[in-house]
Amino acid sequence: MSLEEVEPNFFTLSPDSPLRETIQRAYRWYSPRFSPCDVPRFADVGSITEEWSVMRGIRDFLVARYRNLPEPPTHIMGFDARGFLLGPMISVELGVPFVLMRKAGKNPGILIESEPYQKEYKEKKAEAMTIRCGSIGKGSRVVLVDDVLATGGTALSGLQLVEASGATTIEFVAILGIKSLKGAQLSHSYGNGRFSKIPFFALVDESVLTEANCGDTAGYNGPRIIGYREALSRI
Repeated sequence: MSLEEVEPNFFTLSPDSPLRETIQRAYRWYSPRFSPCDVPRFADVGSITEEWSVMRGIRDFLVARYRNLPEPPTHIMGFDARGFLLGPMISVELGVPFVLMRKAGKNPGILIESEPYQKEYKEKKAEAMTIRCGSIGKGSRVVLVDDVLATGGTALSGLQLVEASGATTIEFVAILGIKSLKGAQLSHSYGNGRFSKIPFFALVDESVLTEANCGDTAGYNGPRIIGYREALSRI
């Protein structure tokens, strides 16, 4: 499948890619009325995971992409938490370890912690990512995996953790890249361009989230969260 470079070192699948079309058919987004965050269009990775054939297509494409590199990855590293949905199925097929990046306060052992970062939606405080010392090291070649590239703070935290471990990032990959939020630029411009040569790859961009992909329930005026007992009474 051919790729399109949408900005320096940031790639997506070309518009005529069959995998892009498959992802677009399945992908759903929700307005603030029906989502947990105050963003105009909340992309729901659950709409992808609930379509096993779409997940298989994503897995097969990425496995072939990384298996055929002159120097394939030695580790796949996924972001807490939705990177955990994609990373393991790639690492198992490649026969390499999957490393969990956890939010601060979640990992056991001796940890390396990234600088704090902000996300595209409001949170009470900045977050940081951690990995356990020794999970990767000198000579490790790492692919970073997440579901969405938005403002880029999470991606940058992963690059920092790989660098601080003495390892090398081969690529950052996500299902969706929101070009208008310039997340790849944040990492590429960080620290006088120390990460500028690392490719960013999003399978699709925000143009796939059309009005037809809206998952909002038309005409629904009830609560978004339905409690256990109330749900039982509706059966």
